[in-house]
Amino acid sequence: MQMVIRGKNLEVPEPLRDYVQKKLGKLDRYLDNITSVTVELAREKTKSSQDRHVAQVTLLANGTILRGEEKADELHTAIDSVANVMHRQIVRYKEKLYSRGRTSAGKPLPIEGEEGAPLEAVNEPSRRIVKMKQFSIKPMTVEEAVDQMELLGHDFFVFFNAATEQVNVLYRRDDGDYGLIEPEAA
Repeated sequence: MQMVIRGKNLEVPEPLRDYVQKKLGKLDRYLDNITSVTVELAREKTKSSQDRHVAQVTLLANGTILRGEEKADELHTAIDSVANVMHRQIVRYKEKLYSRGRTSAGKPLPIEGEEGAPLEAVNEPSRRIVKMKQFSIKPMTVEEAVDQMELLGHDFFVFFNAATEQVNVLYRRDDGDYGLIEPEAA
């Protein structure tokens, strides 16, 4: 498992890197096909000290992406919280695999939390597609897509990027800025 640790608006000292490795390095015990883990630690400028530090983890396992983000007043607290979120994400992912009959042994592996205590199973109602929508996609620039998304009042917008000649997804982030999802070259 490859782990990349990055800092945004802060330097990540070696003791903090070791702490992240210790907390998140255990994830491959619970899910054996993890190929990479990206950890982004950030300090946001807020008026209050609450929720100033952000820990975001993106995990890639056999083409499946699991993601967690937590905010706290201290960086270590945010890291602990996001580690617990990732454990729950893995439990949920393995339960879905088991319910679809896609695990190798026919049963999900037991997943344990901190101190060897089993994590509670998450019972979610089955989800289904209740609406389908089709629309024509015209080539446009990213700036035009931002304008169109704002006019529609949506949080995301699917468009054909004229510059790259690929379908992209534009979305509004929690901080008010925009994100762009582009397909990766195969």
